[in-house]
Amino acid sequence: MTTPAKPIDTLTQEEAAAELERLAGEIARHDRLYHQKDAPEISDADYDALRQRNAEIEALFPELMREDSPSKAVGAAPSTTFAPVRHEKPMLSLDNVFSDEDVVDFVASVRRFLALSEGELVFTAEPKIDGLSMSLRYEKGRLVTAATRGDGTTGENVTANIRTIDEIPNDLPSDAPDLIEVRGEVYMRRDDFFALNQRMAETGQVFANPRNSAAGSLRQKNPEVTKSRPLKFFAYAWGETSAPLAKTQYDAVQRLSDWGFVVNDLMLRCASLEEMLAQYRRIEAMRATLPYDIDGVVYKVDRLDLQERLGFRSRSPRWATAHKFPAEKATTVLEKIDIQVGRTGAMTPVARLKPVTVGGVVVTNATLHNEDYIRGVGNDGQPIREGRDIREGDTVIVQRAGDVIPQILDIVPEMRPADAKPYSFPHKCPVCGSHAVREEGEAAWRCTGGLICAAQAMERIRHFVSRNAMDIEGLGEKQIEFFFNHPDESLRIREPADIFSLKDRQGRSLTKLENIEGFGEVSVRKLFAAIDERRRVQLSRFLFALGIRHIGETNAKRLARHFLSFEKLREAAETAKMPEGKGDPGNEEWREIVGVNGIGSVVAEALVDFFAEGHNRDAVDALLEADVTPEDEEPVGEISSPVAGKTIVFTGSLERMSRDEAKAMAERLGAKVAGSVSKKTDLVVAGPGAGSKLKQATDLGIEVIDEDAWFERVGAG
Repeated sequence: MTTPAKPIDTLTQEEAAAELERLAGEIARHDRLYHQKDAPEISDADYDALRQRNAEIEALFPELMREDSPSKAVGAAPSTTFAPVRHEKPMLSLDNVFSDEDVVDFVASVRRFLALSEGELVFTAEPKIDGLSMSLRYEKGRLVTAATRGDGTTGENVTANIRTIDEIPNDLPSDAPDLIEVRGEVYMRRDDFFALNQRMAETGQVFANPRNSAAGSLRQKNPEVTKSRPLKFFAYAWGETSAPLAKTQYDAVQRLSDWGFVVNDLMLRCASLEEMLAQYRRIEAMRATLPYDIDGVVYKVDRLDLQERLGFRSRSPRWATAHKFPAEKATTVLEKIDIQVGRTGAMTPVARLKPVTVGGVVVTNATLHNEDYIRGVGNDGQPIREGRDIREGDTVIVQRAGDVIPQILDIVPEMRPADAKPYSFPHKCPVCGSHAVREEGEAAWRCTGGLICAAQAMERIRHFVSRNAMDIEGLGEKQIEFFFNHPDESLRIREPADIFSLKDRQGRSLTKLENIEGFGEVSVRKLFAAIDERRRVQLSRFLFALGIRHIGETNAKRLARHFLSFEKLREAAETAKMPEGKGDPGNEEWREIVGVNGIGSVVAEALVDFFAEGHNRDAVDALLEADVTPEDEEPVGEISSPVAGKTIVFTGSLERMSRDEAKAMAERLGAKVAGSVSKKTDLVVAGPGAGSKLKQATDLGIEVIDEDAWFERVGAG
């Protein structure tokens, strides 16, 4: 996206009016894409350029300012997915500056407004976090509401989801005001974003960058999904409050830290313009090494009484501004599109680029996500890049998304070669030649070769030994490839059980691992010791390591905590019978699996399908015969509580606490929380409006109590 080339000072009044009308419409559209759909089509720098052009035209032609001018707007109207929350104190945006000269002008404007001479003004300078703005309302020390910024006046109620973020306290200490709105940014660390996208890539549904990932994770209808995402929170401001926090911005933020909030340790007081710019340079130099995304530095007048005097413009405070970093992107040629095959067969397109430096890093590859992304279609089926497709030979605009994963933002249409052809996504696996399928509702094409596909087999082994699975030290990517392709059977690893027989097989062979280049006696001894250490492993780790589709770390833990032993879980999976049609609830074992808190029919079906396959059962048996032992899971919570070990179902409307709070409470007390009623349910807690689950419980003779009786039963009054 490029702005019109005609210089502003050459515009006629008629041209300026037409340009302001175009900019108002375009900026409003990009606001909706960014704030409501978390699907921006242009970079922050291009968006800032649109706003800057609008502001400059308005400054030259103030009589032409429109009622719908972007200068008067903040964000976009809140989504209708969540209930609206009105901010008692508006959440406004910050004005942006882009050069040292702009910062000089900002400081001068503050001095002029306050009539202050040199040396009497102190600012704070802190990183501008690239995340989702959030307001947390506490009353009598208790978190009661969490809301997004929305349009600055009305946001979205995401309280249930916010409660799943560990860094956000539910209660404040006694010295906090009776009413306080703590404001800050929900974000995702880059390493967590990268790991999440790796997991989601198996379905072809990936996030473009950490900011989108944080926003998409927070705007989930099911708080359990949000809970499974590694979200973080930085506190740096406040809204409505019943009592002053401090006399300065810096001291007020430190008080938020005292209450248990995470604040940014790069925040600094600056007594001069030179110190402000020096802190900007320092943070800019650290940008690539910080674990989170930032896109600039925020300056704020430190004294709160001066902030009060400075007040606000229509959409921004006069006492603060954001000094934005230059965009980290470059232009290069896409030479070839390759396909990589993952452990579940997902075929992911990768752009091979003519090497280019982006943000100080040489980039040769970039993600293309899936077939639709190449075609110019988004996850919602709507056009992206104005519908432009991506072709081999195109000149492309590359950006280091989140400073880590390079991605292609767009192409340069006028530089497309005349013979460039639309990319045809392969319908056969490039590794094994098996047929590829794209299931309904998925963005990824998937190889059907299964175990005969070397790419899948190798990736499954890599997953099996990875850090969050079996965590076998010394079996990295290169070592797995070495063992997988080795011609000598005594050193070959083609399935997970081969790892645990490697020492014995190698001991009987004339080929000695310690004599092979790259290995030595000490490293071989450490490798075998690391393998032996993992013969006993947590049940949840073992289950995750099996690589069952849709069963990541979170779902593996849920299943492990419910069944407690691998034998019970396997028995349920192998005897479960899925529903055969409408009205068929499936058998008891199926209902137990699908009723595990947080486990739905999609995950349950993947588990049952896995154990229905003979080669999967053989692979698991081979592991067990190799003395790999998944250890029984310890019950979670207070073993001595009256509901420890019992399976609880909550249904209907709860009045004294939210459903999520009730589930968490039960789990803390050692109970298992299920989503559906079965013969194995011990207790149903029913509130007003309870329907089919209450009837099922009554029909099965299961004990049913109300919410007050639940509190009495667990001793919570």
